[in-house]
Amino acid sequence: MCGLNLGLIVIMIGLVVETETGESMRFELDSGKTKCIAEDIKANAMTVGKYSIVNPSEGQPFPDSHKLVVRVSSPKGNNYHLGDQVDSGTFAFTAAESGDYTTCFWANKHKPPVKMTIEFDWKSGVAAKDWSKVATKGQVETMEIELKKLYDTVSAIHEEMFYLRERDEEMQELNKETNSKMATLSSFSLLLCLSVAGLQIWHLKSFFERKKLL
Repeated sequence: MCGLNLGLIVIMIGLVVETETGESMRFELDSGKTKCIAEDIKANAMTVGKYSIVNPSEGQPFPDSHKLVVRVSSPKGNNYHLGDQVDSGTFAFTAAESGDYTTCFWANKHKPPVKMTIEFDWKSGVAAKDWSKVATKGQVETMEIELKKLYDTVSAIHEEMFYLRERDEEMQELNKETNSKMATLSSFSLLLCLSVAGLQIWHLKSFFERKKLL
């Protein structure tokens, strides 16, 4: 019963973070074109990626036209992976900063134009860990693996909560600054309107006095 409950907890928590920790896709890319994919990764989180061009003629060598330039970069523009004229590749690193990491695929120009199908699998955080290898190397029991997975998943959720809290505090601080600037601008606008109204009254009064209407 304990093992069943633990398994249910792992599945439930896994479903919560699954959409934020992994991305697997297949897309088409025309020669001479570029496609970029972004992934929001937290600092100190591990991320792994694997990409490959689908061979248009199964069992045959790849055509010379089916080559890519693949670049993975951080939010600040630092390179984490560069594949030049490749048909497949992998990358893995630990993020040094939080933000949107970008993987860009560029296909060489070719005449006549060709269309390539690319398979791309990108995972980060808990989803980036290969539990089957952990189990094989350590020869641990299933329960111990489930506990470790649960611990890492809870840790990821805990870090995500702190990350969201920091973002919320930043937004609150930004709102305070914006409200303060708006209040200052409103006060200045009111003062300017009163000054203009005062000048108009003074001008009209002087005009009427010169005309001896007052």
